[in-house]
This record gives sequence, structure tokens and C-alpha cells, in this order.
Amino acid sequence: MTVRHDDLRVTWYGYATARIESEDGTVAYTDPGRYGVLTGEWTPPGGGNPKEAAHPRATDHRPMDADLVLVTHDHHYDSAGIERVAADDATVVVYDGVDPAGIERDVKPLKDLPFEVVRVDETDHVAVDGVGDVWSVPAYNDPDGPHANDDGAVPHPKGLGVGYRFTVGANDTSVFWPGDSDALAAFAELDASLFLANISGSVCMSGAEAAALADRMDPDLVVPIHYNTQAFLEADSASFASDVAKRGVPVALDESAE
Repeated sequence: MTVRHDDLRVTWYGYATARIESEDGTVAYTDPGRYGVLTGEWTPPGGGNPKEAAHPRATDHRPMDADLVLVTHDHHYDSAGIERVAADDATVVVYDGVDPAGIERDVKPLKDLPFEVVRVDETDHVAVDGVGDVWSVPAYNDPDGPHANDDGAVPHPKGLGVGYRFTVGANDTSVFWPGDSDALAAFAELDASLFLANISGSVCMSGAEAAALADRMDPDLVVPIHYNTQAFLEADSASFASDVAKRGVPVALDESAE
């Protein structure tokens, strides 16, 4: 299934991979790859039936059609995934904190990617020709927040990653992808038409926290992603959608990409 919003078509392929295409043919991806979601190898946690999972079925997806690729942090950096989706003339925006040399997976150095790579800090603004504007925002778990251990240790400390507020298409439709983060108060100040909500809970905002954030942000549409790919990302997307809808915010689930 593909969700339509304004002049955009939004498709979730699993994990943090979302494809956003405008009517003028501009294509952007968030954090493409990992866990077999783009290679057709993903299976639900516990070996369940992919057709019954609240998650897109895996697909062997190599369109190489992206004009823009956004990478939020080390956990979501997958050079092979980027190469599957990026067009030859793509711009790949990568947070400065991403360090392939420190990633314990088989990934390429950024310098070996055959695309224009733009590094950004926590509060950068980049204008990508032919695509739109990209704003980076700090994204993290608060050591005093709900996803911290008793000693304040968190899976995503400040400085590890960012979220992105970006625009796509002739209408400059705005999209917000927070990456892996708590539902930070600063996010509610962002003007975003489409909120790609991260609802997995254990390592970032939960469904209830994301729904409360959506209420404060008041976007035109919420589409949740980054859940149920692995056991530690388990979430009840139906309950999340019901919670958001009761708050008067439009919401759509995209759990059947092919």
C-alpha cells in the first residue's frame, strides 16, 4: 500500500526506510536498508507469517531512483541500502556523527559512496537543488527521560544522531522524520505537514509518546514507521492510530508494501 498526502506518495518498506515521491517525480528516502527490508530477506520476529505481520513484507527493492537520501545516525547507516535506492546524481545527507569506521557491520566508508555526500551538524540547513530544503535537528534520549536506565545511560545520547525536517516537490510539502529519539519538546515547534512517527518505544518514543507529540505538532497527516521489524521494536500500531485519530489528527498505516 502507498499513502497519498498532498502531492506526495509515501511508502514504508520496513525499519526506518520510507520512500517519499512527489507528483513531479522527486524522490526522497529516509534511512534506507538493514534487516533485509530491501533485499527480501526480512521475516517477522519469532518466525511469524509475513502476510499477517503489522509490517510491510520484505521486497527485493533496487530502484536507484532517489534524488535525496537522509541518514540520521550510525544505527541506520547501511551503505548497501543507500546504493540500492540512490540515483547516480543523488544527494546523500549524512549527520556528522555517523562514523562508518566505528560500525560493527560491513559498511563502506562515506568517501567510497558514488554520490554527492553532504555532512550536516545538529542544526544545519541545506538546500538540495531540484529537491527541496533539509533541516537537521538534535535527536536523542534524555538521560532523565523515560528511555534512560537508572544511571542515566541511554541508547541514543545527545550527539549520536539527528532528525530531519525536509521539503519535497513543487508544493514544498514538509516532512518530519525524528530518527531515534525521545518525543522532545522542541519537535512540537516544527512546522511539518507529514509526520513520520517513530513508535517502537524501547529505544525511542513510544506510541503513546508519539501520539501526544502529534497532538502538539498538529501535522496534516501522521504515518508511523520503524516498528515491528525486530522484537525490540514491537509496537501496537492499531492502538497508536486510534490514539492519534481520537486527538483529531489524521493518521494512516502503511503495512503492506510489496
